[in-house]
Amino acid sequence: MAMSWTSGLRHGVVQRHAAQLVESRGLAVASKSKKGGKGGAADAAKTPALSEELKSTTVFGANILKEGSDPKIQPDSEYPDWLWHLLDKRPVLSELRRKDPKTLPYEDLKRFVKLDNRARVKESNALTAKN
Repeated sequence: MAMSWTSGLRHGVVQRHAAQLVESRGLAVASKSKKGGKGGAADAAKTPALSEELKSTTVFGANILKEGSDPKIQPDSEYPDWLWHLLDKRPVLSELRRKDPKTLPYEDLKRFVKLDNRARVKESNALTAKN
C-alpha cells in the first residue's frame, strides 16, 4: 500500500529526501564590519554640530514642506497675545464646584458646565455598566 507524499506528512511518515529538504537551511552571509567596533562613537562624530547662533534664531524640525526651510524665531511682539496664555493652569472641577457659579467668569463657567456634564456621564455609565 503506497502513500502519497502529502498523506505521509499528515500521518507523520516523512520520506528521507523530504526530511533532508526540511532540515536544510541557508545561513546569512556576514558583512564586512568597520574597524573600531560597533561604530557608535564614529557615527556621533559625523553628525554636524549646530552653532549656538543658529540654534537661537531657528525652530528646527518645524518645516513640513519638501522644498522649505525651518522658520526663524521672531520677537515676542510679533506673536498673538493668546499664545502666551496656552500653558496657564486652568481650574479643575473640584475648585469650580467650591466657587459660586454666579461669580465665575464666562470661560470658567463654560469649563465648569463641560467638566460637570462629563463627570455625570461617567457616573451614569459606571452605574449601568455590566460587571
